[in-house]
Amino acid sequence: MADILRFADNLGPAKIIQVYEPSIDLKAVLVIDNIAMGPAIGGIRVAPDVSIEECLRLARTMTLKNAAAGLSHGGAKVVVYADPKMPKPEKERLIRALACALRNFHEYVMGPDMGTDEESMAWIKDEINCNVTGLPAEAGGIPLDQIGATAWGIRHAIEVAMPYCGFPAGFSLAKARVAIQGFGAVGKNAARFLAEQQAVLVGAADSRGSVYDPDGLDVNKLIRLKDAGKSVVDYPDGEKFDRDAIVDFDCDIWIPAARPDVVNEDNMHRLKAKLVVEGANIPLTEGAEKFLHDHGVLCIPDFIANSGGVICAAMEYRGKIESEALDIIEHKVKSNTRLVLEEARTKKILPREAAMNLAVTRVERAMSFKRWSIY
Repeated sequence: MADILRFADNLGPAKIIQVYEPSIDLKAVLVIDNIAMGPAIGGIRVAPDVSIEECLRLARTMTLKNAAAGLSHGGAKVVVYADPKMPKPEKERLIRALACALRNFHEYVMGPDMGTDEESMAWIKDEINCNVTGLPAEAGGIPLDQIGATAWGIRHAIEVAMPYCGFPAGFSLAKARVAIQGFGAVGKNAARFLAEQQAVLVGAADSRGSVYDPDGLDVNKLIRLKDAGKSVVDYPDGEKFDRDAIVDFDCDIWIPAARPDVVNEDNMHRLKAKLVVEGANIPLTEGAEKFLHDHGVLCIPDFIANSGGVICAAMEYRGKIESEALDIIEHKVKSNTRLVLEEARTKKILPREAAMNLAVTRVERAMSFKRWSIY
């Protein structure tokens, strides 16, 4: 008990639940961090190397993300210890079993994350008919990965952040050089939306390696490769490197859109961008973020920049349609990015500190109305 409680603070977590079903080797953890603002929304992440600590950190990020976005939801997360690329019948059985195990946690609203998608959410809905977001359109949902909800927010966060980065006068998103670490649902759609603004994708990385071309990569060709189950290193042109080399690529904007802590104390000095927009949750360590800030690199925190996905989920939960969700994402992400960057500049603090001030104030205000504070 003491070992688990070392993670506790004034905001949570409210509950840490172990899920285990040996007959199908289901091992998972649900963390419900804080529900003072409402039912907790958080995705289901599937990976072989997840951990309780990662789940706790991600659940807290969701609490802050929902609060910063002004949503009446708390934060939660599920991690499943498994290979997301397992055969589909095995994955379906695992996800359906997980749904059954969590069917009585009505304060948790399930959604997709790394290793799960709209089809996974449809299995859950069919299995227990509970509150699920990120459903396929055919099942009455808004398919947030398909429409690029998270990436849509990232595109607008970048637009707001550009004037705060110290770029030369007249510099704009058009022709800005972008590198994206992680070319899954978030990374692919971010590349697509930025290319529509004439930004130039010079680098991309996935789990198998990275590719770099200073003259620009063909975004549509890369997306077709990924959709066909191939890697960015199968791209016919450009230079190929290992997956971690993308931190060295010369670019203006760097978007981490994969796993936690990819920029850390070991490689933070290698980053060459002026703007880092956190498309993944907790992609930079605290020390790396401070180092970059001290060296003139603007970092837009995860729970501000990538909140488009959870905003979309919250709108789906309320019965909104896709066009309404996209409009709300644009408005909220732009407004919050500007608010955070203005406070950071005025008070001479890190953007994350400004974002924390915004989110924690809202959570603590909600907690003040509760008998038992966090739930």
